Amino acid sequence: MLLRIVFICVLSVSGIAQEPVSVLMDSLANTSSEKEKSRISLSIASHLKNDDWDRALYYLEIAKRNALNSASEKTLADYYKAAGDLFFSKDALDIALNHYLKAYDYYQNQPLADTSIALEQNLAVVYGRIKEPTKARTYFRKLLSYAKKERDSVLLAKILNNLGTSYLNSNIDSATYYYKRSENLLKTIPNEMQLKAYLYGNLGRTYFLRDSLDKAQKYFDLAVNYIEKDTIERPQSKGWVYNTVSTYYERINQLDSTIVYATKANEALSESQFSFENQAALQTLYKTYLKKDDFKNAAEYFQKYDAVRDSLNLEDKAANVEKIKVEQEYKNKEEIRDLRESKQRFRNYIIFLVLLAVLLLLGILLVRFRNKLRNTKLEKQLVEAKQKELDSNLQLKNKELIGKAMVEIHRTEIIEEILQDLKEVKRKAAKKETQKAIDYIAKRLKRDTNSNIWKEFEMRFEQVHESFYKNLSEKHPDLTSKDKRLCALLKLNLTSKEIAQITGQSSKSIENARTRLRKKLDITHSDVELSAYLSSFGK
Repeated sequence: MLLRIVFICVLSVSGIAQEPVSVLMDSLANTSSEKEKSRISLSIASHLKNDDWDRALYYLEIAKRNALNSASEKTLADYYKAAGDLFFSKDALDIALNHYLKAYDYYQNQPLADTSIALEQNLAVVYGRIKEPTKARTYFRKLLSYAKKERDSVLLAKILNNLGTSYLNSNIDSATYYYKRSENLLKTIPNEMQLKAYLYGNLGRTYFLRDSLDKAQKYFDLAVNYIEKDTIERPQSKGWVYNTVSTYYERINQLDSTIVYATKANEALSESQFSFENQAALQTLYKTYLKKDDFKNAAEYFQKYDAVRDSLNLEDKAANVEKIKVEQEYKNKEEIRDLRESKQRFRNYIIFLVLLAVLLLLGILLVRFRNKLRNTKLEKQLVEAKQKELDSNLQLKNKELIGKAMVEIHRTEIIEEILQDLKEVKRKAAKKETQKAIDYIAKRLKRDTNSNIWKEFEMRFEQVHESFYKNLSEKHPDLTSKDKRLCALLKLNLTSKEIAQITGQSSKSIENARTRLRKKLDITHSDVELSAYLSSFGK
């Protein structure tokens, strides 16, 4: 695709110190500082991200817990930024964005520093990649102000290029404006071959969209010239430039040139063959060979493309269908060549009958599919309406259950206070008759408070959520009654503060209880929310 969006990193972000894992683990065991524990755990996670992602997530969790325990906003913000970097490296962009925003909440109110600038860069790039260009431009413009203040021409040129890219799919005039400003700056800078290659590749795309093919050709030639002059080995950059140029030639139907540049992209990315850029190059190659009726090469490149796409978990079903199509086309071509002289007329007749039968079958299937789709849609709407009604009733029952529990607890607290006051009155009363009367009243009040509030709560809870306790006990038979009680309160989506009010404990005690419960439920190292996990055990 000609308009594949690529943003240039505008700042070098300092990574986490890369000491050996064994040394880091020893350091983690020997330090008592929560801040230092968080830093070391992040470093271990960074080491493990490529080899053992599950363990990396485990140490991320430790880092977060230590950052929270440190009671330092900066330590917590540093955790969020480092965690965002790790998720960004895995292309988990939504999770990375969430962490970057939390870190930026702290750093945007601090004096200008490298970290806040790096976060603005990361936010701009992430928003650009998830196709939210308006938000991306907000952060690029902040970086633009910083670059102007520092009088950094290279940084200015990079940001202007990125701003142009953010407009490429929506406003070609704005894109051209920013690209041209970047070009004027780069004329005064002797080196920066990679940046010039990116910029001229983008300018080539803008002029192609404007149907100015002469200028497009000029800028694409410059892009290739500068990337080949670059003395630093940058496979990804070369891959992007060659892919962009090959896509241009594909669009103007110059198939030989398309193959030349797509092949160059594939060769440049030989060390990182399982990447999106290499996937694009291989896709261009096999489609171009198909257009040239070279089914042998098409099948060969499709197999490579399919392997890369499968490794990236993209469109598995579509890949299988297209793979069969390419291989079948090649086999059919060979069979046609072998049988052309002896069975030409017979073959054409059979093919005609087969195609006719297929078309008839497809027509029948299409009608049936449309009817089935219509019925499925209606059934889905009915199910959704019924589910909304059930959810509404469940929420109402949950509110009633919580309200009754709160009323009972409040009544018990009032009775306890009255009993305490009666003790004081009895102590001061001189007459035995008065003391006996007070004892009688106290007994009656105690009798009223002897009922087990939690048993009544659990009985009412089971009436609303019939299968919850049964399913929970089957999967986790070792849970205590207190654990089950906490599970019930969490099932009702109560916060730690609300649970603390109901149980009479502190919020800190409830948080500790939640942590212990996660361990018992064996979801300590998971990103799954505790209340969401418990919701899976029935109504």
